[in-house]
Amino acid sequence: MKLMDFAVFEQHLKWTAVALGIGSTICVVQGWQLWAMLLSLPFCLIWMYCGWLHGERQLKYINLLFALLYVYGLGRYAFVT
Repeated sequence: MKLMDFAVFEQHLKWTAVALGIGSTICVVQGWQLWAMLLSLPFCLIWMYCGWLHGERQLKYINLLFALLYVYGLGRYAFVT
């Protein structure tokens, strides 16, 4: 499987990312930190993939940073609570 195999699904992935972003925002407002992180991680991974498709450095690296922070947050949540 190659990186470009999912390029045909790019628009669907972007709409999925929008739904995840809205869900994550609702979770933040409600104070549901775990759910906010669980929804935000795939959001970042989708946008990171879209950045790789089009060679947009800033988009992919900022989302890589956020994805790493969400993984750290989820790991911390799993081990602390």
